[in-house]
Parts: sequence; C-alpha cells; structure tokens
Amino acid sequence: MRLSTKTRYGVRLMLALATKYGNGPVLLKAIAKEEDISEKYLGQIILSLKSYDLVKSFRGARGGYSLSRQPSEISLKEIVEVLEGDLSLVECVKTADSCKRMPRCVTQEIWCKLSSTISSTLESFTLLDMVIMYQKKQQPVAEHMYFI
Repeated sequence: MRLSTKTRYGVRLMLALATKYGNGPVLLKAIAKEEDISEKYLGQIILSLKSYDLVKSFRGARGGYSLSRQPSEISLKEIVEVLEGDLSLVECVKTADSCKRMPRCVTQEIWCKLSSTISSTLESFTLLDMVIMYQKKQQPVAEHMYFI
C-alpha cells in the first residue's frame, strides 16, 4: 500500500498553509516554489481541498489561499481521505456483506484491524501537531562544546 503523490504533495501544501496560518492568504506560486512542486499540480490538488472546505480562496491583489479552520481543527486523516478516498484496505472492511466468503474468511478481521489502526493514527495528528514538528526540525542542532 502506498500513498499517491497527490496525497503527499497535498499534505505538504496543507502544512505550508498551516505554518502561515493567521498571516493572511498565501499565493500558490509561493508554496510551489518553497516546496519545489509544480504550481499547476498544486492547483489541481487545492481544488479538491477547497471542495471539501479544508481551504478557502481569496481573490484580488492580496488574494491566495488559507486554511478554512484553525490548524488544530484539521486532522491528517481528513486531508488523506479527501485526496486518497476511503481508507479501508479492502471492500469488506467498509461493507461486510460485500463478500460471499465472509462467514469463513480469516483475513477480514486482520484487514479491519489494520484499517482501523491506519485511520486512528492519521486522526491522531492535526496540522498543528505537524507545524510543531516542522518548527522543531527547523531549529539548528546545538553543537557540543567541551572545555578542559
């Protein structure tokens, strides 16, 4: 199982908006340059995020994009579901009666548990959590000084 490039770039886009939250709209061009992602590709991604009300757009000279809610209110799960679709690993996780083998199937229980773990892990991270992680990674590593 792999996340698509669309989802990985979408998460980076949302993180970039979250790090600038409260400072007004951000131009997609600036994020594209900062993240080294095609502006055209980000334009396609942001349409999906906008249609699910995760971002809002502003027109005009000071236009751009911003999060529609505070970073603490948007989970990583929401973003991934918008861009990837349903997170169930197999159909029978979502709809138990979708498979005639269900009464004797051994793996369905495992797929349910794995799908649940993925979902709860993604739900446990908000954009604010990611901003904090990002800021920690931006701090310079202190070098140790030794004195004799």
